[in-house]
Amino acid sequence: MEVTTLENTATVDQALAAIDRDGCVIIDNLASPAVMEEVEHDLEPYFRRTPNGEGYFVGYSTKRMGALVAKSRGCHDLILNPTVLGVMDAVLGPLCSSYHINLTQAIRICPSEVAQIFHNDDELFPFADKRGQWMVNALWAYDDFTVENGATRVVPGSHRQPIDREPPEDKVCYAAMKRGSVLLYLGSVLHSGGANRSNRPRTAITMSYALGWLRQAENQYLAVPPAVARTLPPQLQKLIGYSIHAPNLGWYEGQDPGVVLERGFVDALAAKDYMPPEIEAMLAERVKLIRSNAA
Repeated sequence: MEVTTLENTATVDQALAAIDRDGCVIIDNLASPAVMEEVEHDLEPYFRRTPNGEGYFVGYSTKRMGALVAKSRGCHDLILNPTVLGVMDAVLGPLCSSYHINLTQAIRICPSEVAQIFHNDDELFPFADKRGQWMVNALWAYDDFTVENGATRVVPGSHRQPIDREPPEDKVCYAAMKRGSVLLYLGSVLHSGGANRSNRPRTAITMSYALGWLRQAENQYLAVPPAVARTLPPQLQKLIGYSIHAPNLGWYEGQDPGVVLERGFVDALAAKDYMPPEIEAMLAERVKLIRSNAA
């Protein structure tokens, strides 16, 4: 059994069909060689000074680092890839007024690292009854992924099943893919990092997207403070969290937090409503009635 793999000319609908069925899909060579070279140029200096992890889950022979929006211009292209965002629009969009980046993480599994425990990423959120999908991840291959070097292990169809830390081997697939390819998988899909039995590291770039009313796993306001966020494209500013989620989640001084990125920003602001249209209409009608009765 293998993870469904599509060409980079695949449509969003084709990707969604595979994700609906299996919970995951690989899209070959979705990022250009130039983008991946830029990402590598940006991140290698950070990898050289990043120590190995200190935990069974994160791995003792694995390097992990975040704040990729601030560290790598090339990573902006990965986050804003139109096919990836098309999938996020379809899966997450109906359940929130806006989705956001949950985390950015570069993961380098070094030789001799053991396989990670199987898990679902949406276990972060302690709710037994999750209706719909709360998170979707885009795992980009920085290196070629092989069974030998620790390709991510996934269990297709597990988004419809209870969590099983030790799934049958015949249900486990390895996301073998070339550099620049991406594995898209739901937060409810059982997966893990593989064991690296090669003599070279295996590196991945994870961009995780989640519903805008959930707390982000990575604190983007520390990872990308306002001085850095001001330099980003507006779409990326909103994705990392410099935007409000209706109704009124994430405001600053009663306004959309994007206001702190504007020129001429002042810290004394008029509070505003950020309500869904149906609630705004209901409030307007109610105030109209109150004023009419008071006249």
